[in-house]
Amino acid sequence: METTATFCTIVPPHILDKLAQSEDPAVSEPARRTLERDALLRTQRRISAGRGEAAPAGTPSDRPQRTIYDAAQRDTLPGAKVHAESDRPAKDQAVNRAHAGLGATFDFYLKAYGRHSIDDCGLPLDATVHYGDSYGNVFWNGEQMVLGDGMGKVLLDFTESPEVIGHELTHGVTQSTADLDYSGQSGALNESISDVFGSLVKQYALGQTADQADWLIGAGLFGPAIRGVALRSLKAPGTAYDDPQLGKDPQPTTMDDYVRTSRDNGGVHINSGIPNHAFYLVASALGGHAWEQAGKIWYATLTGGELAADADFADFARLTAATARSLFGEGDEIQAVLKAWSMVGVPIA
Repeated sequence: METTATFCTIVPPHILDKLAQSEDPAVSEPARRTLERDALLRTQRRISAGRGEAAPAGTPSDRPQRTIYDAAQRDTLPGAKVHAESDRPAKDQAVNRAHAGLGATFDFYLKAYGRHSIDDCGLPLDATVHYGDSYGNVFWNGEQMVLGDGMGKVLLDFTESPEVIGHELTHGVTQSTADLDYSGQSGALNESISDVFGSLVKQYALGQTADQADWLIGAGLFGPAIRGVALRSLKAPGTAYDDPQLGKDPQPTTMDDYVRTSRDNGGVHINSGIPNHAFYLVASALGGHAWEQAGKIWYATLTGGELAADADFADFARLTAATARSLFGEGDEIQAVLKAWSMVGVPIA
């Protein structure tokens, strides 16, 4: 799997920017450190990817090969190896939760779509826990995922949220398939695809149907004093939080409210709300297990070889419609796809 310059995080910079302005040093200082660390890692990723390095692939297998490392609140990766695939459960529950989250994501892609690890070639799955000093984020750096412990009373332990792990590993799936550019609408698609399949990982693990799912990304990550339920909502973008410390969820639901900004690579964590909601509309219209119809359409579109790296929303919409027709014919699936994209204001030529 060729590495790219993409450095993908789960917590968007607009949340961290707002927290960094807090008058409470226990909130502002970790937020500032996290923003600074993310900026440094993003630069390092761009430089290392330019060298043409590649992450080692494994041998396709129906069993995951997971390794968990502990950074011990330092910034060095990968940290000390603390758990291998065959080891018994650790005393550290963050290690166990990371191990389980990697396994849930591997299991989902294998059993739902026949994919062997995130590169479909048996790539070993590595994760580092306890990264940094009150590091308030999670990221995929092109080779592994890394989880901070959160920021005390504001952002809690990231290993508690299985869809977060599914989200970050899906960046690896995108990296090894369409390799979507991480800016503008293609970057928002990159983030949206991770949100979609992150949610499906959780739904698959829980055996939920579309109407039973919460459709939230990062549910339970906020401390009890925060007025919010998650980082993002596919069902209702723009409603995940509304809090004095965080601000209001800025995600749009339709193209009428598309946000034009130079921050966050052109608003990749904001405008992803539009394709997120399109997927939710398709899944809810079709009902049942969302990975079986709506998810299959999105997965086949991502992996089919026709999605360009600089694809915009209209390109993706057109390809999902063509995929729905190819997979399911002129039935409910194609009608659901056409209606969903129309409802979010993305035309299909």
